[in-house]
Amino acid sequence: MAQSYLELTQVSITFPTPQGPFTALQDVNLGIAQGEYVSLIGHSGCGKSTVLNIIAGLYQASTGGVILDGREVSGPGPERAVVFQNHSLLPWLSAYENVALAVRQVFRGRKTRAEMHAWIEHNLELVNMTHARHKRPNEISGGMKQRVGIARALAMEPKVMLMDEPFGALDALTRATLQETVMDIHARLGNTIVMITHDMDEAVLLSDRIVMMTNGPAATVGEILSIDLPRPRARMALAEDPAFHHYRAEGLRFLYERHRLPSAA
Repeated sequence: MAQSYLELTQVSITFPTPQGPFTALQDVNLGIAQGEYVSLIGHSGCGKSTVLNIIAGLYQASTGGVILDGREVSGPGPERAVVFQNHSLLPWLSAYENVALAVRQVFRGRKTRAEMHAWIEHNLELVNMTHARHKRPNEISGGMKQRVGIARALAMEPKVMLMDEPFGALDALTRATLQETVMDIHARLGNTIVMITHDMDEAVLLSDRIVMMTNGPAATVGEILSIDLPRPRARMALAEDPAFHHYRAEGLRFLYERHRLPSAA
């Protein structure tokens, strides 16, 4: 079997607390192919964000490790860009300048000033934000801020995009629009995406596979649900698709009935 592009092997992490050691994750094994869209889902406290932070290099696993494209992950790096629920833009910089900051950090010495400008514009265009390039975060909506955050992450040309509930703070209409944007970007770029969500409909709509975590402490991978729905996916068509509802029901059944017991899936 071919080695996965992104591989988590026997990943466990224990944090010290006043009450003693707390094991958040135990023996997490997960292989992700290049270009795959994988969602992590599970109840609050099941370690989804901890998994993402270990992949990002923000946390160091107590045991086990992460390999990306044949190299061990030992700390943060631009090849793993993170999009948080909170856009985390610098408020005194424009949309263009927020993206430019990441581009200069990654490509200084590798691209000319003109090439960097063109690359910033290209990534703002990918998320339909060229019209607001000179606006600061307090002058644009929550959805637009998140678009800039996605553009900034894409502009780093990462091997993996890590998204921690990127649409969680948005209203339903804005959320749906941004889901469409991300699907379109994924189709065009074929990038590898790992996303945390609490929304099963969102997970089924966007993902190639859904990784369902057991409850913590000592959370691990419970089941993995492969989503065999053709792409491109149209939201309205899927609303009446029996396969979509089957996958949705399978995911919900795990969350509500089987989340306490890891399976061999």
